[in-house]
Amino acid sequence: MNMENEQRLDEAADLYELATFAGGCFWCMVTPFEEMPGIISVVSGYMGGHTLNPTYKEVCSETTGHAEVVQITFDPAIYSYEKLLETYWMQIDPTDAGGQFHDRGSSYRTAIFYHTEEQRLSAEKSKLKLHESGRFEGPIVTEIVPAGPFYPAEDYHQNYHKKNPLRYRMYRKGSGRDAFIKSRWNTEKDKANRKEKLTPMQYEVTQNNGTEPPFHNEFWDFNGEGLYVDIVSGEPLFSSLDKFDSNCGWPSFTKPVVSGHVTEKKDLTHMMIRTEVRSKEADSHLGHVFNDGPGPSGLRYCINSAALRFIPKMDMEQEGYGQYLSLFK
Repeated sequence: MNMENEQRLDEAADLYELATFAGGCFWCMVTPFEEMPGIISVVSGYMGGHTLNPTYKEVCSETTGHAEVVQITFDPAIYSYEKLLETYWMQIDPTDAGGQFHDRGSSYRTAIFYHTEEQRLSAEKSKLKLHESGRFEGPIVTEIVPAGPFYPAEDYHQNYHKKNPLRYRMYRKGSGRDAFIKSRWNTEKDKANRKEKLTPMQYEVTQNNGTEPPFHNEFWDFNGEGLYVDIVSGEPLFSSLDKFDSNCGWPSFTKPVVSGHVTEKKDLTHMMIRTEVRSKEADSHLGHVFNDGPGPSGLRYCINSAALRFIPKMDMEQEGYGQYLSLFK
């Protein structure tokens, strides 16, 4: 690496910030953040205790005062701290002072460890907003406390979901975390609120897994330059740079703009075996993905126009999507 490239990396690193969150088992707190744009790294570790260099066994003994945490290095110009907070709240039970789900004890407590006064103010504001939303029955007990020394966890805890994917999925399900998240977010009340804001076709597609008519929808032959976002949540999903004409009657893309913004699910309806595509944050039904697309991925994301809102390139900065303008350079 030459000196010029090293200098650019150093300058970029100066712009990065740290965020540290405790949300129960740190295995489960990595995946919600790691694939988001602007996230440089997510490291599992320990914070908030009174001993030096604690081990996992010591922390679990509840004698060190530490909580299991993830420490995130992020670029605030691309992914804001406020957005990190939104993601954080959606992963935990903020009313449980005794641990998280199956895991009990203070080492599994929830906490936001702030690194700056600005982070503290943002965290307090987001906590108040969550309380006022009425989404949870009890009080929000998650601590907001100053960050202290961070101790990375042992190597086998880092990226556990990649090293032990089957056990990781079984753990999430068995602990009750996934069921709890599903019961508190994207609920029937949320769907009722959306019914007032969406058109009948948008609601049918995103909330009832419907399909709009081919060749009679907004974007199947649309060629504008810009970003396609979830009609419900506004999360960025696809770019016009990856859109192509598949002659199927629906907008088609070779890939999502951020892989972490979409999820895939086996779909056995209509006497077929297909892979459904849903948005990560709002859980909107988007369409399906097929293996008959162009290279290099060979994928075709066949998406309902009714699930999308288009943000023209010239409006992206004004509408809060300026960080994605670099895609078009």
